[in-house]
Amino acid sequence: MAIPGREEIRSALSGYIETPGARALGAIGLTPNAITIIGFAVCVLSAILVGNGWLLAGGLVFLAGGGLDMFDGALARMSGKASPFGALMDSVFDRLGEAALFVGMGFYFLTAGYNEGTTLLYVVILLLALVFSQGVSYLRARGEGLGAFTRDGLMTRTERVIILGCGLVADGLIGFPLIPWILLGIAIVSCITLFQRLFTIKELLEKGG
Repeated sequence: MAIPGREEIRSALSGYIETPGARALGAIGLTPNAITIIGFAVCVLSAILVGNGWLLAGGLVFLAGGGLDMFDGALARMSGKASPFGALMDSVFDRLGEAALFVGMGFYFLTAGYNEGTTLLYVVILLLALVFSQGVSYLRARGEGLGAFTRDGLMTRTERVIILGCGLVADGLIGFPLIPWILLGIAIVSCITLFQRLFTIKELLEKGG
């Protein structure tokens, strides 16, 4: 039996979770922009929890906030409310929500009682993960602005949200500092993804030219 690829998984999620969830949220009167704002607020709450050392709760809340991101675009398309500004707003608040979690993790590293060398190492890893993660998202947006549409790469936002949320939950459960090394993995794979997208966009632009 063939292992389903990323697009097959996304298609299944759309059919079984995204569309029914969007319908349910629309039925209770939420608009796509309201879902975007609520998702951002949930991510900020996650950042506060993580910053205070409640990694398990923070991870679960972050997964919930990331999950809400599935529904705003779907509801916009279903309700005929899709607009360029709505797409822009969704993209901006996605980045802000993710950045908020990184700030929360940074505060946690600075206040968790690690020695100076360990704290410095963890903060540097955090910054690398943040820079390369945001770089991947920026390349997609910049490519789309140039007419080159791509979601290629090993580490997209969906994978980051799942890995970060599950990593925080696992860290909180076992009490061992897993999250710095998960961040290191995200930084390395995001760096690879950044160059994957860069060359994919280059090829698309050259074909279009």
